[in-house]
Amino acid sequence: MAKSLKIVTCSTSPFEGQKPGTSGLRKKVKVFKQDNYTENFVQCILSAMGDKLKGSYLAVGGDGRYYVKEAVQKIIKICAANKVKKLIVAQNGIMSTPAVSCLIRKKGCDGGIILTASHNPGGENEDFGIKFNISNGGPAPDGCTNSIYKLSTEIKEYFICPELECDISKIGINDYLIDNEPFRVEIVDSVDDYLLLMKEIFDFPSIKSHISGGFKLLINCMHGVTGLYAKRIFIDELGAEINSVVNGVPLEDFGGHHPDPNLTYAADLVNAMKTGDFDLGAAFDGDGDRNMILGKKAFFVCPSDSLAVLANNLECIPYFKKSGVKGYARSMPTAGAVDRVAEVTGKNIYETPTGWKYFGNLMDAGMLSLCGEESFGTGSDHIRIVLRLSGTGSSGATVRLYIDSYEKDEEKINQPAQEVLKPLINIALEITKMKEYTGRDAPTVIT
Repeated sequence: MAKSLKIVTCSTSPFEGQKPGTSGLRKKVKVFKQDNYTENFVQCILSAMGDKLKGSYLAVGGDGRYYVKEAVQKIIKICAANKVKKLIVAQNGIMSTPAVSCLIRKKGCDGGIILTASHNPGGENEDFGIKFNISNGGPAPDGCTNSIYKLSTEIKEYFICPELECDISKIGINDYLIDNEPFRVEIVDSVDDYLLLMKEIFDFPSIKSHISGGFKLLINCMHGVTGLYAKRIFIDELGAEINSVVNGVPLEDFGGHHPDPNLTYAADLVNAMKTGDFDLGAAFDGDGDRNMILGKKAFFVCPSDSLAVLANNLECIPYFKKSGVKGYARSMPTAGAVDRVAEVTGKNIYETPTGWKYFGNLMDAGMLSLCGEESFGTGSDHIRIVLRLSGTGSSGATVRLYIDSYEKDEEKINQPAQEVLKPLINIALEITKMKEYTGRDAPTVIT
């Protein structure tokens, strides 16, 4: 019989600013490495579950950035001490955000703890983050995150099993006794269940046939978590050439680069598409929930347009043939291209605040089949200029200026976007006094 491990109660005090944003809590690594900082926040996540905590079943994974492995070990020890019954943990702690959502739903978990700072840089001196997804697989709603924050301002103690050791590099089941009660940690290959889900949604034989006919792909994983998934799906399952996936090894610092899939930070993909004989290119962010799509010769497909193209062809996908198309949704800054598809198809279209968690209620209510958020940036159909202060980084803030205009003139469609939108850009810069307030002559990123 295994030795029963003891629960230790540790005294602590609140840290200022542990308020989750739209994508959880993001700070510099050195902040999370402070004594009790990570422990406090994880304890508050668990305490916010209330009566559902004891005997619960949770998923744990992250994007492979620096400090993920250490944080996973802390989470395991704290969950054990808080009477969680079972954890399902990704091998080496590496699991994409969409795969965590998949696992939560498929395994019937009560939620999942995701370790990621998304598209922000990684490394010892860079960013880290923790967020919580609820039982529907989606991000925690405002009520839950507000509760977590309130608890973080009042916390006086956390519970932990310091003696518990778990090798997360080996797939398999690890059973423990915690104060004479059973606790299980299952280490899994995070790609397996996600791959099965993709096969249920998409027509793999048709896609494989298309690729075997000479259709060439170039997938840039930016040394984030998606390398594991892209190799398995595109190369092993769909038969793409072995060099179709680049930067596919997850690295703690993303190779020293910014894992943000846009024309600036994924310039190597853009250049390769311009000079190479590829039909489709794509780049993914650190945790795999953002993408950039490029056509032949690096033709840029902005996210709002890819959302509209998907909406217009959704019933070609086996999953939606079977389930039907219920409706579409987009965040407010997202351009209104999908609205025009909704007009033609007769489907409902919903506009939400920025943040994926706001799509969750529509999904749960059965009102939504496809949603998209403008991670790069244009405006909604009826608002030509949108100015937004974004706080998705670990410190400071980003000023985002979204410009959108629907163009009917076919002669202008192939012109550079900045040329077509120049009158609106000039108006926006004049109204906002951007240079006067920021001291900048040009943006850091244009997409």
